[in-house]
Amino acid sequence: MVSEADIHLADGRTLHAYDTRADGIASSQDTSGSPIAVFWHHGSPNIGSPPDPLFAAAEANGLRWVSYDRPGYGGSSPHDGRTVASAAADVAAVAEALGIGRFAVLGHSGGGPHALACAALLPERVIAAVSVSAPAPLDADGLDWFAGWSPGIAAENRAAAGGRAALEAHWAEAEPEDMSAFFTEADLAALGGSWSWLAGVVDQAMQQGSEGFLEDTLAGVQPWGFRPDAIGVPVLIMHGARDKMVPYAHAEWLAARCPAAVLRAVPDAGHITVLDSAPEALAWLAARVRA
Repeated sequence: MVSEADIHLADGRTLHAYDTRADGIASSQDTSGSPIAVFWHHGSPNIGSPPDPLFAAAEANGLRWVSYDRPGYGGSSPHDGRTVASAAADVAAVAEALGIGRFAVLGHSGGGPHALACAALLPERVIAAVSVSAPAPLDADGLDWFAGWSPGIAAENRAAAGGRAALEAHWAEAEPEDMSAFFTEADLAALGGSWSWLAGVVDQAMQQGSEGFLEDTLAGVQPWGFRPDAIGVPVLIMHGARDKMVPYAHAEWLAARCPAAVLRAVPDAGHITVLDSAPEALAWLAARVRA
């Protein structure tokens, strides 16, 4: 069961939050023995609904999914000019509203950097972090950032580096790229099968407009607002070795710069099928949050 609620922030924005805790989203404080909260940081474009295909694995590991629509998606207010680092304050606000003290974070794709932001900027609250299939920052030293992207995604990110107007103009003129340019055959099969849930949340995100995706894309190519080497908590960097959406070199760069990071390459996995290994990531998290 997933409970939902709108959380109203001091700056006037609203964040739409989700919680799989059995006794509902309005509960006050976690009690001893309660499932540990794991904040799900969704990809781009998605809404924040927690990952239904991983509910059983989370329950088996004594974990509870908590999440929210990032600004501009779903029921959350836009936040023009937000950075990746902005996620930390939003997550802290959701945690406060739900009475959650310490927690873990897990992000996939565009959500990965946001999970890392929480690990870097909320060290007193984040116990451990998992980043799956995430890009490195555009200013990553020593990384040929654009190498390995599909032509369409590379062009989109180059346009985003020029700001909102440049990205909007690019989107207005760009021809759609065939999905085979950034998904493997196995990825495409998973989107129509075991991970059809993910295709559904992408559809919902885009049906509600492009503001969230636009803000995400702009934030991804601006300075993140924190340095990965500032992360002191345990981090698992998981990436498919055959990922065509985000090049594997980005995972290597992130893992080399997060002091307590472990890099897990998933052989033969792409951007979607890497999530078949997410239960292992949840077991890794459970071992650390209960240490």
